[in-house]
Amino acid sequence: MEKEKVMLPKFNVETYLKDGDAVVAKLKEVEAVADKVHDKGYENIFLLGMGGTYDELEPIQYIMNKYSEVEVHLANAAELNVLGNKRLKKGSVVITASASGDTKEIVEAVEWIVKEGIEVVAFTKPETPLGKLATTIITAPVTTGQCEYSYLMFDVLALRLLNRRNEFPKYEAFIAQTKNIFHDLVDIREKFDAKADEIAKAYALEPYSIFVGSGALWGETVLFSMCILEEMQWVRTRAVSSPDFFHGTLELVDKDVPVFLFKGEDECRKLDNRVEAFAKKFTDKLVVIDTAEYAIDGLDPEFRMIVSPMILTALVTERLASYYETYTKHNLAYRRYYRQFEY
Repeated sequence: MEKEKVMLPKFNVETYLKDGDAVVAKLKEVEAVADKVHDKGYENIFLLGMGGTYDELEPIQYIMNKYSEVEVHLANAAELNVLGNKRLKKGSVVITASASGDTKEIVEAVEWIVKEGIEVVAFTKPETPLGKLATTIITAPVTTGQCEYSYLMFDVLALRLLNRRNEFPKYEAFIAQTKNIFHDLVDIREKFDAKADEIAKAYALEPYSIFVGSGALWGETVLFSMCILEEMQWVRTRAVSSPDFFHGTLELVDKDVPVFLFKGEDECRKLDNRVEAFAKKFTDKLVVIDTAEYAIDGLDPEFRMIVSPMILTALVTERLASYYETYTKHNLAYRRYYRQFEY
């Protein structure tokens, strides 16, 4: 019996899958960049981000630290511009990204980094300020800005580097098992859609909500609470990691405070479970979104952790955000301050 299709409001499945196919086709180019970086040699890796890009690079650092002995630093571009870092040197390789290509802090950082003779790989467009500065660029072949496209390309670059270091021998299996990932993520959206509507209807107008995550999902947790709800919806939030929750934020929980827990599939799930057990006792407004509940056929269990940020971004940064927009009646594209004037 054929599964009944679920209509996904504000989401064009055909365009999404077309862009997804283009991203998958692009992965050979991403892999070639990794090979070039490996063959040239490097001492350490700096992941350079700002705002949402920083959050998207967070799980890449997590993954690389899990599998590799290479020194990997996650750097906030604004901080790096004023603080510097003695470990950033000619033997380093910098990986950064900017969809617009003109993120002020990243452009400023890359300008002086390149002058120091340091390799910079940037996911951006060639005609942008960042594209003109970076030593190597990778252009995402997409018309829509779904975060999972970035996650997959970042993953391939990172995991190919580790594969060449003999630290991720199952690289080819990962590539083969994720070739249809975007089709899987449509199915996941369909499964979650009614729940997304229900959650947004219940909590979009709450005066304050706490968002908790950890491990490979921590970056996406911050991205959703800060870049989506705060910036795009003007909703007041507090993002806290599962280990930090018990050292401050727990005192803000009462029966009327919504607590959103994004449960992952890595070692930190133990920490998420502790938060869940506490929150069940002290709030009547606990929302648990567990990536383990959303299947991807043919994916080895050990790869679940790697793709979990893609699952979470499909669930919340896309589906849940679209329903928040419905109930807040605040257009996701409207800003008061961000990029509206010089500051």
